Amino acid sequence: MAFGQYSDGALLDILKGCRTIAMVGASPNWNRPSFFAMKYLQVKGYRVIPVNPVAAGKRVLGETVYARLSDIPDKFQLVDIFRKADAVPEIVEEAIALKDEKGIRCIWMQLGVVHEEAAEMAEAAGLTVIMDRCVKIEFGRLSGELSWGGINSGIITSRRRKLIA
Repeated sequence: MAFGQYSDGALLDILKGCRTIAMVGASPNWNRPSFFAMKYLQVKGYRVIPVNPVAAGKRVLGETVYARLSDIPDKFQLVDIFRKADAVPEIVEEAIALKDEKGIRCIWMQLGVVHEEAAEMAEAAGLTVIMDRCVKIEFGRLSGELSWGGINSGIITSRRRKLIA
């Protein structure tokens, strides 16, 4: 799949299959985008494990914050990166090293985060890569929720749909 061109089906498969997310760059500050995304995804049934070396050991939205992916004792399928692009290669390298042990299947880089070389490295290691997309926004768009907020989701229906459980 070409980077930046992701089918709705592929995104749905990831959102349905990856129920535990390690959010790198998760913030304990309630007014940061990562905090909103984490809270939203928790409400939707995901377990979101925050990763932030500055806040390691604290709790955010009921979850312990870890300094690195390797510090997380549990398995997780998706690494959601809320960091600048220059931080991505190191995160991807760590995720690749932990892939089999932790069950990691996907690297997801948030809006505005693109790193082609790291993406190629992750794909070569067998991971699915999504860049420049928001997990929260894609969940809302694909479940039809954004249309209820007055935003065009591209889904034409008068019925509520529950696509992602």
